[in-house]
Amino acid sequence: MKFIFKLLLVSILFYGCKTSAPTTSKPNILWITIEDTSPQFIGCYGNENAHTPTIDQLAEEGVRFTNAFSTGTVCSPSRSTLITGVRTFEMGTGNHRSFYPIPSEIHGFPYYMKEAGYYVTNNAKTDYNLRNGKAFIKDAWNESSKKAGWWNRKEDQPFFAVFNFEDSHQSRTMTNPYSWYTEKIYNKLNEEEKIDEGAFKMPPIYKDTPEMRKQFARVYNAISMTDKKIGHLLERLEKDGLKEETIIFFFADHGEGMPRGKTNGIDYGYRVPFVVWFPEKYKHLSPWETNGGVTDELINFEDLAPTLIDLAGGKLPQHLKGRILIGEHRSEEKELITLSSDRSDNGIDLVRTVTDGRYIYSRNFMPFIPQQRYIRYMEISEIVNQMRIDLKGDQLDSLQKSIFEARPKEYLFDIQTDQWETHNLADNPAYSQIKAKMKEHLKTELLERRDVMFLPEYEIAKISATGTPYEFRLDNEKYPIDNIFDIAFLSGEQTDKALKTQLQFLNSTDSIERYWAILGLRSQPKNKISPYKESLLKSVHDQYPPVSIIASVIAYDLYGNSDAKAKLIDYCLSENMQEALLVINLMNYLSVDQKSPFIPTMQKVYELKREYNVKVASLDFLGSLGVIENNYNNKT
Repeated sequence: MKFIFKLLLVSILFYGCKTSAPTTSKPNILWITIEDTSPQFIGCYGNENAHTPTIDQLAEEGVRFTNAFSTGTVCSPSRSTLITGVRTFEMGTGNHRSFYPIPSEIHGFPYYMKEAGYYVTNNAKTDYNLRNGKAFIKDAWNESSKKAGWWNRKEDQPFFAVFNFEDSHQSRTMTNPYSWYTEKIYNKLNEEEKIDEGAFKMPPIYKDTPEMRKQFARVYNAISMTDKKIGHLLERLEKDGLKEETIIFFFADHGEGMPRGKTNGIDYGYRVPFVVWFPEKYKHLSPWETNGGVTDELINFEDLAPTLIDLAGGKLPQHLKGRILIGEHRSEEKELITLSSDRSDNGIDLVRTVTDGRYIYSRNFMPFIPQQRYIRYMEISEIVNQMRIDLKGDQLDSLQKSIFEARPKEYLFDIQTDQWETHNLADNPAYSQIKAKMKEHLKTELLERRDVMFLPEYEIAKISATGTPYEFRLDNEKYPIDNIFDIAFLSGEQTDKALKTQLQFLNSTDSIERYWAILGLRSQPKNKISPYKESLLKSVHDQYPPVSIIASVIAYDLYGNSDAKAKLIDYCLSENMQEALLVINLMNYLSVDQKSPFIPTMQKVYELKREYNVKVASLDFLGSLGVIENNYNNKT
């Protein structure tokens, strides 16, 4: 009996000492986010050349998602949905770094976790794309800084901690100089952690040359560095005795930062790696098989805020419409989800997408703009410069060239058989039922949500001066979205019926209907709209600036009209940032000869305008003409 008593005492002492941190009644939650990464560059998603042992182990012991999607294709809109749980096309936050206001009653979701007793920290990226960002951040987090973490909480207090790793960001993989990458990424990896330029298969959307491989190897090595840093974080979590009390989420903020991925409303821009790891204590909360489980369940960033608030035992606010993924309140799975992509940096766009995980359907509402838009931030990169050199030298195949060409109005890709989205099935009769189902879902969803991004950004900026786009869209008198959709969904249609309707709507009393009519005409073939000179020249003098701008670009392009040219110069020099941004972006897609007369104007814009978007757009215009050399671009 004495022996048994001593053995029991030793056991109690041993196991009591082994657990260095107190347990909590609620799970700790660790969010690990990385940037600009598609799943096909991660080992556990089948890439045998990637070096991602930490992420792979999380997946081996946890749950790997094959159908996880960002709600946007560039960082700040994606993070807007992540932090608020509200879709950007409802909030008005779809345009990259636009900083428009949101209703005061909408808080960052960690606020509701704080109310439930959690200690919530962010280390350290915010970029939430909202006005009054500092106040919003202070309200959402207990601490948001590079020093923030679970270590400052009260004893026994559960935590929610976010750590964001930037090493895979586009700046590291393509836009920063190669020498920067060598110093900050490549030279800091051990030999076994490095991926050689010849050690991976080049995606077919890029030309397979030594010059391109040199640049593309940056993606693999940047992800290797990211994985290494995640490993250090998990070591600290385990050292602090907290891993067995903590549910771990790992995911990227959107798709790959390489050309054709980030900023584009296709699978390569939306789909993200996503893994959830459950400690033994909380495996009962998982609806999925753990220890190497794989699920094809559809999830997107809208689902994360309600999931975490519910997991923390908080009260869900009414504005959240996403699913609860985990626990006893788990929501029903979805058959289809809707995604969106709008302006990135200075590059305007509007794409709406539906996917069931296998098929992805995208509607391009500005199809005259190519996938590789003139975005200065990307144009300064060596890889884009190499691609443009190869394009000019006729060294690209038809697929690789298509990145620089006007898009069709619709994409439909089968990701199961065509991972790199090389075969557009939108006009294939064999897939007509799939396309029709997705198209109908898209229209229904956008109408129900009252997508406010169908307003030109000029209008959203005006609304934001006195109210919020989120609230504005709910007033049917101010925003008759059904009428707007009728004309907006004709943009990209090239039938005679669509053309006739667009010409009729140029005379509408509603400025937004006229906007979509002229935008639709811009998407028509030149030979089809050229005969309607009188109507187009009349629209040059439209009182609504977005209509006048688009009509002036068309009239100058088709007829070399002097009034249109004068209008374009005036709008380039406008004090209104949205007017200048719109006109400069649209002029980027004129021919070089047509753009040349505007060089003095663009140089003046650069001298006069210091606001972010206008400055970038004017430099982009000059860069597209070769007026500014790459070394000057990099320096500025």
